[in-house]
Amino acid sequence: MPSSAFPRVIAIDGPAASGKSTVARLVAARLGGYYISTGEMYRALAWELLRRGVDPAADPAGVAALLPQLKLHCELRDGRPELVLNGERVPAEAVRAPEIAAAASVAAAQPAVRAWLLERQRDTARLGLVVLEGRDIGTVVFPDTPHKFFITARPETRAQRRLAQAGETAPGATVASVAAEIVERDRRDATRAIAPLRPAADAVIIETDTLTAEEVAAQICAQV
Repeated sequence: MPSSAFPRVIAIDGPAASGKSTVARLVAARLGGYYISTGEMYRALAWELLRRGVDPAADPAGVAALLPQLKLHCELRDGRPELVLNGERVPAEAVRAPEIAAAASVAAAQPAVRAWLLERQRDTARLGLVVLEGRDIGTVVFPDTPHKFFITARPETRAQRRLAQAGETAPGATVASVAAEIVERDRRDATRAIAPLRPAADAVIIETDTLTAEEVAAQICAQV
């Protein structure tokens, strides 16, 4: 896969609640590019599966059978990329719910889902300069981009960030309970057979525990 086949791509990977979404948005804004969340793509799929009564944990065959009926792509609206699924705008507020995130994590471990979404993720590069964040952008989606970053933080730091995001956690959640969920999510993502969570060999690793999102974005922009 020659790198010349792609426009400029900045890959920002990392575990859940590491701050990569905020950082990627800042980087895209500073460099005049488009921010793309591949996690939102998985959540959009999970949202549609649950709407149709398909449980990705109990019925992976049903998930695979449904994929050919779905059309998901990024479309520029008012200068910003938005996810469109079968002609319907995917509501960002709906896919942030904890149950959607849980279903997305399960679906993301299924080979049929990852293969289906891979081409849709790569298709975003047609927009121009794109800043993609996810878990396998630098290792699988755009392994030839020279701009790869992996940002992370301690589970407790990430739990605090997750709790600060409205609608991201269940009622009564605590730093300890959310940190435990994050550790389990890390384990699941890092040990799955398909595209496990890990830094690309040539990625720049940034620990964000003591850094603001603006400071991380500044580091990335300077290196790009």
